[in-house]
Amino acid sequence: MTDHIANGPKHVISAGHCRHMGATIENDGVNFAVWCPDARVMELLLFSAPDDGNPEVITLESDLFRSSYYWHVKVLDARAGQIYAWRVRERAASKLSGVASSIPGFALIDPYSSRVVFPEGYRRFQDPDSELSLRTCAKSAVVDIDDYEWGLDIRPGISLRKTIIYEMHVRGFTASQTSGLEEGVRGTYRGLIEKIPYLVELGITAVELLPVYQFDVHDARPGMKNYWGYSPMSFFAPHESYSSDRSLMGPLNEFRDMVRALHRNNIEVILDVVYNHTSEGDECGPIYCFKGYDQNGYYIREQDGRYANYSGCGNTFNGNSPVVRALIQDSLIFWKDKMHVDGFRFDLAAILARDQDGNPLSLSPTLLDIDANHHLADAKIIAEPWDAGGLYALGRISGSKWREWNGRFRDDVRRFMRGDNGMVKDFVNRIIGSPDIYNERTVDPQKSLNFITCHDGFTLRDLVTYTRKRNEANGEDCRDGTDENFSANYGVEGVTNDPHIRSLRLRQCKNFMALTLLSLGTTMICMGDEVLRTQNGNNNAYCQDNDTSYFDWSYEDDPDAVEMLRFTKGMIRMRDPAPAANLRRVSFNTQVSFLSKALRDWRLQWHGVKPFQPDWSDQSHSIGMLVYSAAYGLYAYVFVNAWWEDLTVELPPSPAGVRNPWFSIIDTSKPADPEPEHLFGNRRFHAGDIFRVPSRTVMLFISPNV
Repeated sequence: MTDHIANGPKHVISAGHCRHMGATIENDGVNFAVWCPDARVMELLLFSAPDDGNPEVITLESDLFRSSYYWHVKVLDARAGQIYAWRVRERAASKLSGVASSIPGFALIDPYSSRVVFPEGYRRFQDPDSELSLRTCAKSAVVDIDDYEWGLDIRPGISLRKTIIYEMHVRGFTASQTSGLEEGVRGTYRGLIEKIPYLVELGITAVELLPVYQFDVHDARPGMKNYWGYSPMSFFAPHESYSSDRSLMGPLNEFRDMVRALHRNNIEVILDVVYNHTSEGDECGPIYCFKGYDQNGYYIREQDGRYANYSGCGNTFNGNSPVVRALIQDSLIFWKDKMHVDGFRFDLAAILARDQDGNPLSLSPTLLDIDANHHLADAKIIAEPWDAGGLYALGRISGSKWREWNGRFRDDVRRFMRGDNGMVKDFVNRIIGSPDIYNERTVDPQKSLNFITCHDGFTLRDLVTYTRKRNEANGEDCRDGTDENFSANYGVEGVTNDPHIRSLRLRQCKNFMALTLLSLGTTMICMGDEVLRTQNGNNNAYCQDNDTSYFDWSYEDDPDAVEMLRFTKGMIRMRDPAPAANLRRVSFNTQVSFLSKALRDWRLQWHGVKPFQPDWSDQSHSIGMLVYSAAYGLYAYVFVNAWWEDLTVELPPSPAGVRNPWFSIIDTSKPADPEPEHLFGNRRFHAGDIFRVPSRTVMLFISPNV
């Protein structure tokens, strides 16, 4: 059962099987299996080291090693640590109108590999006729994925209603020298472990990690690095350079150490996953994996052979082809079951609603598969419901389990608080869970994932500092990054020492944080916004692997940053001790609109500067909202003044009774209360009292039913 093997001794092999894809360690060896439907002859290359350019070659051309679309072989003396690659030696006739599928001659990493290794002189582009390519190409390694002691790892299982997501970058969180960590630990999974006490003190319940799948840092303009990681090479392997331990099992085990440590501190782990494209780029891009095996199965292609580009990154993964649908499911289950992650945020998820010709599907089989997969039943599933090809599916992602990044929340709240006309109705819809978008009876408010900023765009500080992006450092003449930021500088473009402008900017940052945390829906805040991190106006820092993107741990030197952190911690801490102090406990049904007073468990009253007289006109820049339910015995009144002048407001009566007092809990124009959970030590008001709401201010009052 052996074939000719060049460059070394023969291995004992058997036919193997394709019941499991990738390299699977079995009692008598390692089984290798891969999808390559139009190959006529396949080669399994066995390397002695990552930079080995003279591998042993197992040539497979008999039907014994093929089952339908799959090639497989068992190497009986192979074991964990074996470095390998596949190569298509000969291809059968094309099956798609003359457009080739597999590409012979390239050393290919295994699509199911849990460990990708790189030689010291790694090169993205290969020349299949050059021996140098075998020494410098990326390769796969056999690992025993079950070789890890989890101990008593208990998943936090936090409900979406109580979830506060902290979107963060593994490297960027601790890479700065200001982190105080050792050089080899900064910017790693281990470095994140060291900073867990900060996350606990902040009060977040989940971290959403920008891509940690193995990606190609060289997929960027010359002289730049791909920092964000939206350039995947493998959907099963942790990114090697995020590990302080570069041994065979180092990245896998250090990632799991991080997950286990976060779980012990009751923090969930959500991965930002990229199943919409790969770093193989367009027809001029490198060939290291999927192109080599089956271009037509893995990518959406035009009839002339060009790669469709709905991702904006050169190619589009063929999300509804059978091979990709299976790979996505297997990848998600791997990270859920073997790596113990708690959820996934899908980058450009709308691409997975395109068929194999790129046409939008009303019901995507791939999205529905993910929605109904029993392995993922207790996982958080979040969609970015648009793509770079113009498909905007907000409110229309297939499946009830999916939650969605609500871009309308970001934009409408930004515009209202900036002072744009005609925004009050949209603003109200956003803060009560966007019932105008999510209008199905079976949908709960947590369908909307609310955020003001994320990795992509201005930071919170830059949102109130710049009216236009400053992306010159990216080397693209500022053509990159969105121009539609709905930002304002409040008098001066960029950094200023003007105390009035600085105070106003800080107040607006607190307003945005307060509204995000008070609104119905699932909450997400971006790494560093709580300490006013700046990117100096760069709203597309995907290639800035430097202090532009890193968390600055010297924030204590900035009084505004200290105040913002105190305010954010206070807002988060007060949520549970004061159940009605946030609006997130409200549920809505199909009939809720901006004028609705009927909610399932709660009631809403809308107010203006006078009780029961809200101003819904296009010139309105303020709104008061009273939320109450006798079942909770605590009532909340919020007044938002987005106008550029102070307002005089009359307090409405408390639903608990005319004589029941109101307590002022939040006033974003004032320094943050270091202990906001001590609710009733605050200033007392009564119905009919007149109070001043400063310009650009959010105020919250609580009335207990006593």
